Amino acid sequence: MSKLIEPRTLRGFRDYPPELMIPRERSMETARRVFRSYGFGPIDTPALELTEILLAKVEAGSEINKQLYRFQDAGGRDVALRFDLTVPLARFVSQHFSTLGMPFKRYHLGTVWRGESPQAGRYREFMQCDFDTIGTLSNAADVEIALVIHDLLVALGFERFEIHVNNRLVLNGLLDSLGLSAQTAVLLRSLDKLAKIGRDGVRDEMIKEAGVSAEQALSVIALAETKGSNTEVLAQLAERFSDNESARKGVAHLEEMCRVLRTAGVPEERLHVDLSICRGLDYYTGTVYETFLNDLPGIGSICSGGRYDNLTGRYTKQALPGVGASLGLDRLLAAMEELKLLPKVGTPAPVLITLFAADRLGDYQRVARLLRVQNIGCEVYPDAKKLGAQFQYAEKRGFKVALIAGPDEFATGTWKVKDLAKREEIAVAEAELIETVRRLVEGN
Repeated sequence: MSKLIEPRTLRGFRDYPPELMIPRERSMETARRVFRSYGFGPIDTPALELTEILLAKVEAGSEINKQLYRFQDAGGRDVALRFDLTVPLARFVSQHFSTLGMPFKRYHLGTVWRGESPQAGRYREFMQCDFDTIGTLSNAADVEIALVIHDLLVALGFERFEIHVNNRLVLNGLLDSLGLSAQTAVLLRSLDKLAKIGRDGVRDEMIKEAGVSAEQALSVIALAETKGSNTEVLAQLAERFSDNESARKGVAHLEEMCRVLRTAGVPEERLHVDLSICRGLDYYTGTVYETFLNDLPGIGSICSGGRYDNLTGRYTKQALPGVGASLGLDRLLAAMEELKLLPKVGTPAPVLITLFAADRLGDYQRVARLLRVQNIGCEVYPDAKKLGAQFQYAEKRGFKVALIAGPDEFATGTWKVKDLAKREEIAVAEAELIETVRRLVEGN
């Protein structure tokens, strides 16, 4: 007999049992509903791309180069698993822009892979829920992305969160005034680590990696540490960069975003102009977004993105600017787990029909189908075991309601309906069964 292989998952990867997969799918359904409400349409792209496609806009020293799952396929081609959904989108629109029509609004829910160090809520294989608008430079598209982020978080059940926004044009303006434009990519990658390694760590890394002076590094960090209300921060920026055209444009875009969201009814406290937000990826050119949960800030941003006006430049001469963001679904679910917002449910069906009399299986399935036609999920227990064992199964799986019928009930045309949470049971006529079950399932 051959030796048994120990069943195990790779470090940084995980399985999803029903109690995690059910809320995961429900969150994806919610995201799709919000995206569609704004007119975003679905696409999909291959998990595997040519490496030259994925790295076309990634600097040689970027962390992505180290995190890429890269190999030669059976044909000897240099290929890699996608590390995000934005670069495949750039390839997709470059390939199909003549038939898409512009502006093109898409959402894409798909798995991506990065070989980075696992941490709370962050795995090497994870799901992203992206939404982007391609083919316009209008700041109205940037504003709409912030609105989608807001409505998405509310639809997912969150009330205490902040959308942090900045604009790369402001940061670029500062670097230009310091004569550091050539080191932009390296400096912003370091600045993106401010929350993780602190100002001293960022200063030292900037000096080492970008070759700047301590004074120059601290000037960049000082801008990122600007504090105050949105109005106060924007006023400081307007005064500081009054003679810098690029930075003024970035400030104007942030001002418009704050104004439009306020007019649209988004609570003031949910949008925060944060000059430390720069996003480490090299392709962002304008607005950048990160979203944090007030009750769990340590888990990091759960919805991030930005504007990328030049991303398709390596694939086509056609100008295809874009802006978008991505919901980190697995990080979001990890946060919901920690905040105890995930009900312990192991079944998507709220109703269990117990199998009391095996010879009446047809009647049990008949009633189950009546419930399903009314969009009430229902499972029929497969074995005529003692009711105690069937109720234990129901409790473990998280059913809300159990239905019981034996010879006496079939003779009188009634069903026993048990509220499993309250452990209360009533008898109802079959004609009243569906409405009774609906009220219990919906909590009325």
